[in-house]
Amino acid sequence: MTSSTHPGLDGGPVYLDHNATTPVDPRVVEAMLPYLTDRFGNPSSAHAYSTGPRAALARARRQVAGLIGARAGEIVFAGSGSEADNLAVRGAVLAAGADRPHVVTQVTEHPAVLETCRALQRWHGVEVTCLPVDGDGLVDPAALAAALTERTVLVSVMAANNETGALQPVADLARTARARGALFHCDAAQAAGKIPLDVDELGVDLLTVVGHKMYAPKGVAALYVREGVALEPLVHGGGQERGLRAGTENVALAVALGTAAELAARELAAGGHDRVRELRDRLHTRLTEALPGRVHLNGPAEHRLPNTLNVSIDGTLGPELLAAVPEVAAATGSACHSGDPAPSPVLRAMGLDDARARSALRLSLGRWTTPADVDTAARLLTAAAAGTA
Repeated sequence: MTSSTHPGLDGGPVYLDHNATTPVDPRVVEAMLPYLTDRFGNPSSAHAYSTGPRAALARARRQVAGLIGARAGEIVFAGSGSEADNLAVRGAVLAAGADRPHVVTQVTEHPAVLETCRALQRWHGVEVTCLPVDGDGLVDPAALAAALTERTVLVSVMAANNETGALQPVADLARTARARGALFHCDAAQAAGKIPLDVDELGVDLLTVVGHKMYAPKGVAALYVREGVALEPLVHGGGQERGLRAGTENVALAVALGTAAELAARELAAGGHDRVRELRDRLHTRLTEALPGRVHLNGPAEHRLPNTLNVSIDGTLGPELLAAVPEVAAATGSACHSGDPAPSPVLRAMGLDDARARSALRLSLGRWTTPADVDTAARLLTAAAAGTA
């Protein structure tokens, strides 16, 4: 059962930055601790000290697989979402062995995918197509169909945008890609644990899950690799993780990710995402009622993560507004260099002008967010925004 409070949040600002990272669930800490102390054995060894860690690693693999409808043998543990994305994109392209291979992604994709594509472009002559998005930040499956060629080996489109929560039509996109013989990779870092996901229903070949986005520690992730899909490893060595990621496994972190996945699956089954959605909408309502005509939703109203609210408030600058309200920990989704807040590339790609992009706030809720948190945040933000009108 989820505790009503988290020790890391007690007495601190209202935490509305769960898309950046989540507090580690105490139940996850409890599960992983023995593998940092007594159960220290190498799971690849053949003696009694290895039995427990080896069994724990297998169980963690089953737990992660269970969250996304996969088989345990299709789960490869990694050290971060960026590593998993690199393994998926670089691994699929190099394993394809194609002459002048072609990759398709989208302009608002995570840098772990975009920068990997650019590296492949520089060093391996890979052709890369970045699809545009519409005003809601969504890719049109027809645009993907038009971009595919006989040389397309991979399409990579995220499940949910980290800034707006926009949910891409992954099943349609994957169906389009695979009909033309291309593999489909989905970075589900933001979506896994927040909405139900099933790799077979989505039709994806590769899918990234990230621990610290779902109440596990930083430094652990997993890549779903559909059985039969060939990848070139990033790290060569002793053959761990089906030969795709050499190095002695970090059992403690794998256990943490597995436990977090099981807890997330239980919470989804119990409707926990509906509770968070109600709080998100309550926050939106409080803001719009207090600042009539000034609050504008960025991204789709319906097809987005249940925990994510991205709004622009007329007459404000996002970073300045958050700086004026230290009692609320949130984000703008844009980079800030030398005091000059750059417009979010995601919002600009959606066609928003600089003023609206610069005034954006990303407010992302989580497992321990309460109605009182939402009401406090709304009151403080609207008071600060009212002073800048």
